[in-house]
Amino acid sequence: MEKSQAFLELTQEESDRVSSLDFLPLRTGAEFSFYECYALRGIRVDRLESDRVFCIFKVPPRLTDGEGKLAAGAIANLIDAVGAGCVNVGGHPVNVSVDMSISFHSSAKIDDELEIIGQVLGRKGGYSGTSVLVKNKATGELIAEGRHSLFGKYASKM
Repeated sequence: MEKSQAFLELTQEESDRVSSLDFLPLRTGAEFSFYECYALRGIRVDRLESDRVFCIFKVPPRLTDGEGKLAAGAIANLIDAVGAGCVNVGGHPVNVSVDMSISFHSSAKIDDELEIIGQVLGRKGGYSGTSVLVKNKATGELIAEGRHSLFGKYASKM
């Protein structure tokens, strides 16, 4: 246990570096969000269609593993964010993820540009299903595909 604790402890220099980071809100008037600044910074909506959203994301060093590949958790996070974005309704609370199933096919390296395509598969009441593909934009190679189900309870209009 002591070895694990010692391994995870930061040096004073590392602690000072982390403390000096400044993360600004992504939206005017929004609360500070370390999560958005760290995990989602850099994702851009490329185009929208009636039932699909196309995003572009360049793999940053901060989201890579020890081998310089985009971490599996970062891929899952992108699938979660894009899937939720497909079914988000303005003026309503954000939907809650119920289930995600992800198949990892390949990997992406630092500075690879990814195309992330989210599509609504269907809706029934407050339940929605989405499909998200993550591809290498230059090669077309499929990196991962995910199925994402979400639930959102909206106030009745009656």
